[in-house]
Amino acid sequence: MPSAVTLVEIGQDEILTGEAVALDVQPAGFFLRLAGAAIDMIVTVAAALVVMLALGLTGALSADSGLGTIVSILLAVVLLVVAPTTIETATRGRSLGKLIVGARIVRADGGAAGFRQALIRALVGVLEIWFTLGAVAALTGMFTPRAQRLGDLMAGTFSQRTRTGRLASFEPQVPAPLVEWARIADVAPLPAPVARRLARFVRQAEQLQPQARRMLAAQLAAEAAASVSPVPPADPELFVRAVAALRFQRELTAVRARDARAASLLPGPATRRG
Repeated sequence: MPSAVTLVEIGQDEILTGEAVALDVQPAGFFLRLAGAAIDMIVTVAAALVVMLALGLTGALSADSGLGTIVSILLAVVLLVVAPTTIETATRGRSLGKLIVGARIVRADGGAAGFRQALIRALVGVLEIWFTLGAVAALTGMFTPRAQRLGDLMAGTFSQRTRTGRLASFEPQVPAPLVEWARIADVAPLPAPVARRLARFVRQAEQLQPQARRMLAAQLAAEAAASVSPVPPADPELFVRAVAALRFQRELTAVRARDARAASLLPGPATRRG
């Protein structure tokens, strides 16, 4: 029988804040990541061949010279660790392969990845991509929800699609029978897990079986009632939708007020001219 856990598993291609605000962060699929990685590997191998050819012409890679071994090791470190780390850090998670397939590396919470994440991914990538020809990365990616390779799991990142349609806008409304109640209702901030579950329920209730929908609505209504005063004598689903709508509207109002205050502190055209 479907449960709250089932609801959490619906819509894994988006990240929701506690007040049902959807972030347009959608993970790249396994085959899209595979194509991007293949392009990056081809570019790296081509760069290595060009550099080795140039060094060979100068005699730096001569078999009779111990310098050749040192140069080869340095070349491998630069191409497999330093270059990927520098490129991903400078481009905020992009590389040539990711740019072509329309993806970039982001943190697990959807934020931009930084130097630490790029370095961990590059170091682990030497083992899972180059030493095993991508076998470990492919196996890991097939069995993780966001097609994450081992380096992603260790760095706390995943690959985000950059060329995709925006998520549908979502603004819950207070059900008509509870409009009068909403004017006097006091809805305190909900615990984060409860807020997330309310948000998902309101967005995806139509996808649930009727019996599971009623059971989940009753469970969420009981959990939300602790943060609401007064609690209306209403159907649990109507109550849940009303609470989610009030929290969304108040959070949206707070964000707009904060943005307005920040804008008021910026110098206006007259101030800049003066």
